[in-house]
Amino acid sequence: MKLRIMIAEDERLAREELIYLLSKETDVELVPSAASGVEALELARKHKPEVVFLDIEMPEMDGIQAAHRLVEMDPRPFLVFTTAYDQYALEAFQLEAVDYLLKPYYEERLRRTLERIRGRKTEAGIDVRTKTTPGPLFKSGKLLVDDGARMVVLEAELFLYAVKEDKVTRIHMADGRSYAAKQTLQELEERLGPSFFRPHRSYLVNLNYIYELEPWFNGAYNAILRDPNRTQIPVSRVAAKEMFRLLQGH
Repeated sequence: MKLRIMIAEDERLAREELIYLLSKETDVELVPSAASGVEALELARKHKPEVVFLDIEMPEMDGIQAAHRLVEMDPRPFLVFTTAYDQYALEAFQLEAVDYLLKPYYEERLRRTLERIRGRKTEAGIDVRTKTTPGPLFKSGKLLVDDGARMVVLEAELFLYAVKEDKVTRIHMADGRSYAAKQTLQELEERLGPSFFRPHRSYLVNLNYIYELEPWFNGAYNAILRDPNRTQIPVSRVAAKEMFRLLQGH
């Protein structure tokens, strides 16, 4: 079955480049393209694409604003944000975007995005775009940490990663904040839900923020996170297989 894709991009050359690259995929069907956020909403309602490649900086209504409307559609399309800048990555993935492509486009990188979309579409034999009531990602939406001087309440969904530093655990949040906590990584892992994983004995990472896995050496990897700094987290050879299994939804 064809993968119906719509492109929302106000720059003609960028739009034509993406059309050219996507047209080379045998299972892709391109619906009419949009040149603004407003037009993207109109065409999405009319043609009901499964995927929208959405430029962030567009006239009338930018891509982020349009995305907030697109995710309310039923069935909701997969979103892939496209931009020349990386400062919007956090907001994009808070909207549960499938991917975040930086311009100029590279064919191999685009193919990885399409593979990710295909995998989500067929995951567990269901259409994941249909609105459902999701299961809890965390045991609690709040995380209480002791930084030695005070008790701080953190939003679990913004927990990016934690790393062991001397006698404390440094917690890094997706909004750029960080905290020194007395809790151990094991205690945090037990407090948080199945979306958190120990890729290395000194790290705990939120799987929802993993962007890419890059081979390192001797079977180890670096996990690249979906934050503006593209933080790298080591993944040990022993942990790599389990991380792949979890990221594939098995």
